[in-house]
Order: sequence, then C-alpha cells, then structure tokens
Amino acid sequence: MNAADATAPQLTARAIILSIVLATVLAAANTYLGLFAGMTIASAIPAAVVSMAVLRALGGGGILENNIVQTGASAGTSIASGVIFTVPALVLMGYWPDFKYWWVLAIAGLGGLLGVLFSVPLRRSLIVDQQMTFPEGKAAAEVLKAGENPAAGIRILGLASLGGAIGKLFTASGLRLIPDSSLASGFIGKYLGYMGTNLSPALLGVGYIVGLNIGAVVVSGSLLSFNIAIPLYHEYFLPDPENADLAATIAAACANLTSSECAEASAQILRGARIRYLGVGAMLVGGLWALITLRGSIVSGVKSGLAAARAGSGALIAHTDRDLPMKWVLIGIVLFTLPLGVLYYNIVGNLGIGLAMSVIMVVAGFLFCSVSAYMAGLVGSSNNPVSGITIATILFAALVLVAFLGKTSTIGPVAAVMIGAVVCCAACIAGDNLQDLKAGYIVGATPWRQQVMLAIGAVSCAAVMAPTLNMLAHSYGIGPRTPEHPQSLEAAQANLMASVAKGIFGGELPWDMIAIGAVIGVAVIIFDSILKAKKAPFRVPVLAAAIGIYLPLETMVPIFLGGLLNYLVTRSFGKGLSEEEVEKRNRKGMLFAAGLITGEALMGIFIGFAIYGTDRADVFALPASLQIGGTLGEWVGLALLAVVGGWMYRVSKRGGMEPQ
Repeated sequence: MNAADATAPQLTARAIILSIVLATVLAAANTYLGLFAGMTIASAIPAAVVSMAVLRALGGGGILENNIVQTGASAGTSIASGVIFTVPALVLMGYWPDFKYWWVLAIAGLGGLLGVLFSVPLRRSLIVDQQMTFPEGKAAAEVLKAGENPAAGIRILGLASLGGAIGKLFTASGLRLIPDSSLASGFIGKYLGYMGTNLSPALLGVGYIVGLNIGAVVVSGSLLSFNIAIPLYHEYFLPDPENADLAATIAAACANLTSSECAEASAQILRGARIRYLGVGAMLVGGLWALITLRGSIVSGVKSGLAAARAGSGALIAHTDRDLPMKWVLIGIVLFTLPLGVLYYNIVGNLGIGLAMSVIMVVAGFLFCSVSAYMAGLVGSSNNPVSGITIATILFAALVLVAFLGKTSTIGPVAAVMIGAVVCCAACIAGDNLQDLKAGYIVGATPWRQQVMLAIGAVSCAAVMAPTLNMLAHSYGIGPRTPEHPQSLEAAQANLMASVAKGIFGGELPWDMIAIGAVIGVAVIIFDSILKAKKAPFRVPVLAAAIGIYLPLETMVPIFLGGLLNYLVTRSFGKGLSEEEVEKRNRKGMLFAAGLITGEALMGIFIGFAIYGTDRADVFALPASLQIGGTLGEWVGLALLAVVGGWMYRVSKRGGMEPQ
C-alpha cells in the first residue's frame, strides 16, 4: 500500500459497525481478564485479522478500511483497563451497592473522549519527529501491509478460542470437572510453604504475549510474597501481641483443617491482611518514578506537538498529516469537562471543590496522557504503567482534597477515586490512540479519521461496562475471595486505589508494610537502573514486580510458564534473526495466545450471565459423581494445561502466517 492513496475508503459505515461490535466484545473479555489476572492485553492484531477476513467476505476491504476497524476495536482493551483499574474501588469502599450505569458511562465515556483529545498534539512529536517504536502499532501495521492469509489467522484464533473456552468450562465455575488451581502447601518445621498454579489457559496466553522477561518479574514478586514475606511474618511477627486479632482469625480458620489446609488458609489470610500491602508501597514508588523519569520528554513532546499544530493551521497539508483541528480539540476538552464538573459537584455538594476537582482532573489528565503515550511508544501498551500513573493521580488528588474536606471526610476517598478513574480512562485511551496512529502512519491513513473512530469505539465500550461489571460481581464476586464467592475476581488495582484513597483520609492501613514495600520498590528501581547501564538483555520494571507482589502466586505461575513457552519458540527459529523477523515468525503464536485469552474470557462472561440469570452458582455443574476432585482433579487439570501448552508450542514454532 502506498501512503499517498487518499481516495481509498477508510471511515465507512461497515467499518464503523464492525469496529463497534469487536470493541464491545473485546471490552467485555478484557474486563473479565483484567479483574482476574490484573492485566489486559492489546487487541489490535486479532482485531486486524478478524477485520480482514470479515471485510473480504463482504467484498473488498482495503488496508485503510481494515486499519479503521482495528483502531476502533482496540478501544475495547483501553476502556476496560481504565474502568477495572479504578471504578470497582467505589463498590469495594461501599459507596455504591452496585455499578451505576450512567455514572460508569460518564466516567468511562468522557474519560475516553478526553484521552483522544489530549493525545492529538502528541502525535507529530512522538510518531513523526521522534519516530518512537510503538511496538503493537508497528506489528499491527505489518499484519495489515502483508495482507496475511486471513483464513489461516481466523482458523488459529477460532481453534485457540475454542480451547480456552473449554478450559474455562471444565473448571469450578462451569462443569466443576476439575478445580481452578493446583496447590501444594504445608509446614516444614515452622516454615510455611506454599506453591501452586492456576489451571487457566488464558493466563498461559497472557504470559506468551508479555514474554519471558515480564513473566519472570511478576512471578518473582509473587515468590517474594508467598515464599519469603509470608513465612517470615508467620514465624516472627504473628506471635506479637499487636497481632493478637490476626492470630485469632488464623486459629479459628484452622480449627477443623488438616496441616496442609491450615498452611494454605494461613498464607491467604496473611496475604490479604498484611503482605499484599508490600505491593501497594512498591506501586506507589513505581508510579512516582515513572513521572520523574519522563518529565523532560513529556515537556518537549507537548511543546513540539502544540507548535506543529499551530504551524499547520490553515495550511494545505497531506491527508496523512491531518489531525483533528486544534480549535475543535480545545472546544471538545471544555465541553467534555463541564459534565464532569457537574458530576464532581454532585459528589461533594460544593461548587468550589467540584471546580477544583475538575481542574485537577484536566491538568493530571493531560500530564498523564502524555506519560502514557510516551511509555506506549517506548515499551508498548501491554507494559504501560497506567496503574502506577493512576495511583499517583489518586494520591495527589487525595492530598489536595484533604485540605478542602478535612482528614476525616467520608466522601474524600470517593472524590479522589472519581478523579483517578477519569484520568485512568483517558491515559489508557491516549496510549492506545498513539499505537493506532503509528499503524496508520505506516500504512498511510488519515489521522483525524482514526481519532474519530477511536472516540466512537471508546463511547461504545463505555456503554457496556456497567452491565458487564454488575454481572461479574453477582456471578463471581469482585474483590477478596470469601466463602460466598470462592471464585471472586481479585480486582488487584481497584483494591490498591481504594486502599490509597482511604489511607490518606485516615483509614486503617498497615503503613509499616506499605513503607517496606516502598523500600522494595526503590531497591528494584536501583537494580533495574544497573541492568540498564550494563545494557543487560533483560530488565526489572518496578510496576511489574509490584503487581507480582500483590497478586496470588498461582495467578503468576502460568504467566511465567507462558513467557517461557514464548522464549522456547523464538529460540527454535534459530540464531541471527533480527527482532522484526522474530516478531513476524512469532505472529502465529501471538494469535494463538490471543485466542486462548478471548475464548476463556468470553466463556467466563457466558457462564456469568447464566449464573446471573438463574441465580445459581452451580448452573452448569456436573453431578458430584462425575466431578474429579481432590489431588486427582488437580493432576488432570495440570495434564490438560500441559496439553494446551504443547499445542501452543507446536502451532507457534511453525512461524509465519501461511496456511497450515
């Protein structure tokens, strides 16, 4: 495709409709995945493959039209990330009994629209002038340019999705044929030992996509929590009189359990009450560090972007360089901020404070959208530290609001989270927008058309978020696991946001553990800086380590195994290949991994709707005589996970996208 073809169709009616359908489906799938695993995955490449197949079947479908579809569809990942990282905190704090449709739509929709507008002046600086990588955008462009066999891609996505869906159906929320996890725990003397893995094919797929480096970092964080911090706390700090209530809780939980079951229960209680706050401290440090390290690049990027926008005003420029007009961008920012000001006023009941919240949101939104866009260009959207950025936003907003509302305010934490939620949605969309604009820059698309499509996709996704969240909350539970919700979705980042907001306003938080976590975060940053100076082939991102510390070990183990599979596959391609050649040959594996994730997530959504509709958690459960429980069930689950891993390895190592 030559970049000069201005007459090729782009923003067509069928492209818009297909994009909206894909965006809403991917938003629901990523909502489930993000609440479950604490991370979402970029969806541009699967969306591009589906678009090529569907539009070809409808007749035609050029590269620019397919690019528009994947641009809008990728909003499904961004809006889902922005919402699940923050909005569940409002329910976890008890402010909402459930997810309010119009409030969630306003937060996600207006935040997404602001993210599109905030990112407009950054396009020229980061994509044209600085020529930043934007790895997912570059990969999506290569898929579109190559015109790779869409039938082969759809077949891979379809088969892998079927495998992921069956894997989810077999587990405890579906047929209950096998358990969700395989765990081994017990006491070795006084040492509390804990190891295990979730049996989820989707987590294997997540690991394959993020790679061995990130997989190793997140599992190391979990090993630090479960195999060092929890045993040390159990042996040396739990007997302290100050922990009498916590010790009594553990003793009551262990009253009728075996030694192994007691060890597992003790580990989970200690993690929930104390150890996960190490991750909070590390995450706070990571978010602040991201701002410090990027301050120079952000300022220069914003200046050059605004200067380019002024210089181009009224000039005759090529269609490949036409952004949304800056005048309309500024008008849009004002128009979309006004309803947010009304929303904030309804929360605090004070016009002045509502106005201050709006100002904080706009300033922080633009700043952190710049951070998100820059980081997306550097390390990709999947590794973008948006959760750290959002924590920094909530921390700053909470400190300002304390001055207005007082430290004992009950509405203060809610107001801080509301600001953070809009900023988070905007930052997620901004990073995603620049990825899509990079793909468009490579294939010769018109920027303003992509920006309009992403805005449409963002609002479409925002419209389905509240129903999806309510269904998941009712069917699985959101937050820490309880006897009523044993398969509850952890919502790691939302718990973090709630903890930080409540802590600033005088809530009960284990500040000693948060402080230790902050020290760990500083140590990780120093170690990573040494690796960077030595140009080591791997890195230790502090936010990835913090997520590992916070989330359960069994969630991180399959992510590590998926990353290891990716490494073994790329090693099988042979030596001497460039990074681009490896990416192209590994595309089949990436599609397979995306299929596993999508299939399991959509099956999780389907099961959730069935549970929601019947109000029966066992709606699909097999008779007890057919369920494989206990140790045998765990071994069967491990065997099935190994089969999926072997299947993914076999498909992936073939490389390329030629028909099988």
